[in-house]
Amino acid sequence: MPHHCDDKLKLLISPTNPTEAQEAVEGGADIIDVKNPKEGALGANYPWVIKQIQAITPKNLEVSCTLGEIPNLPGSISLAALGAASLGVNYIKVGLLGIKIPQEATILLQNVAKASKEYNPTIKVVAAGYADAQQVNSIDPLLIPEIAHNAHVDVAMLDTAIKNGKNLFDHLTPKQLKKFVETAHRYGLTTALAGSLRKQDLPQVYALGADIAGVRSAACTGNDRLNGKLDKALIVDLVETIRQAEKQRA
Repeated sequence: MPHHCDDKLKLLISPTNPTEAQEAVEGGADIIDVKNPKEGALGANYPWVIKQIQAITPKNLEVSCTLGEIPNLPGSISLAALGAASLGVNYIKVGLLGIKIPQEATILLQNVAKASKEYNPTIKVVAAGYADAQQVNSIDPLLIPEIAHNAHVDVAMLDTAIKNGKNLFDHLTPKQLKKFVETAHRYGLTTALAGSLRKQDLPQVYALGADIAGVRSAACTGNDRLNGKLDKALIVDLVETIRQAEKQRA
C-alpha cells in the first residue's frame, strides 16, 4: 500500500511574489513554496520576498523556500540555510544541481541540516534531485532517498532541471518513480514529486504514494512558469483533481 501521511496528497504551489502567494492560498494550496524561476528550476528568491509571503500565509499552511540550484560549497550553502531558517519557513529545499558525487551531496546536506536545525529544530530539509540529471550532469535521481537518509534530512524530492515541455514522466518510468517513493518511505522520509506536472498527472502522483506534489507551470496563466502568473481558478482545479483521486482510492 502506498504510504500517505493521513492518506492525503499535499499540493505544493510555487509563487514568486506576495500577489501570487495570495492566489495560491485562496486556491487551496497546502504548501506555499517560494521560488524564483529566473534563477532556474529551484531558483532562490530574496529574503524580503520570503518574509512578505510568510507574513500573508495563514498559520495553518506550511511555507517552503529553496536555497537555489546549488554548487558543492557546503560553507556558503549552510550560511544560506541559516538565513532561510531565520525567516520562519517550515521547509528548506536544496537543489543538488552542481553535485555529482553522492558523498559530497550527503556532506552538504548534513551541513545545511546542522545550520538550519540548530536555529529551528522543527524545520524540514528537502533534498531535491533532478529526473533529467543525465542531461545536466547531476547526481542520479534514484540515489536521492539514500543520500537524504544518510544526511539525516527529512524529505526526498524530484524535479526537472530543464523546463522545455518535458516533464517528470518523460524522464523516469512509473516503475522507477515507485521505487523512489518506496525507498524513501522505507527510510522514514517524506516524498515530493514535481517537474512540469500537468493536471492529468496528479492522480498518478497520488497512486505512486507520494506525499507532496509540486506544481508551478500548470497553475500559471498560459501554462507559463516564467511569464505567466499563478491563477487561483487553476489551483482550485488542481486541488479538486487530487480530491477526486483520493475519493476513488477510498
